[in-house]
Amino acid sequence: MDDVSRVIPANEYRRVRWKNRLGWTREILRTPDSDDWNWRLSIAEVEQDAAFSSFPGVERELVLLRGNGLRLRFDDGEVRELDQPCARHRFAGERALVGELIDGPTHDFNLMWRRDAISAELLHRPLVGSMVFFAEPGTQWAIHLLAGQATFDAESGLPPLFAGDTAILCGEEGRRRYALDGGGELLAVKLSAL
Repeated sequence: MDDVSRVIPANEYRRVRWKNRLGWTREILRTPDSDDWNWRLSIAEVEQDAAFSSFPGVERELVLLRGNGLRLRFDDGEVRELDQPCARHRFAGERALVGELIDGPTHDFNLMWRRDAISAELLHRPLVGSMVFFAEPGTQWAIHLLAGQATFDAESGLPPLFAGDTAILCGEEGRRRYALDGGGELLAVKLSAL
């Protein structure tokens, strides 16, 4: 697990090629920062119909951020359409599929985690006033602000969050409380070591 709480501004995400070289993604974070990561957050830029990269042993959850929709066509016959803002689908990373654009390019939030090392839960929530998150050794949060702006309590020492930024909240030396106040919309990812 990561052990440093911080805010990662959207302009610091790394733009990298997909593993299969058929598209681009803006990588927010991978932990640890190596090819053998336990979990990873990114925003895929889907500009054409393309096969998705295979990630054996990995669970994935994809959330439509921008665009008119993405159709996930799995080789086993399942078809899922992400055609509304924040529509999402969770699936095994080794399942073969093609992403088909419904009407123009999309940007898609991509959460991936190794199922033998991490459990992950992704929540989509409005931010109206205050929200509180608790992190502790073995459990942390990644907060991706979809819209609006927000500030953490002064005790956290974290800078404000603006639309597109991501905060990593850790309990470095025990259980820690983070209060987030603002207005907008967010994705909150709870990551726990198994």
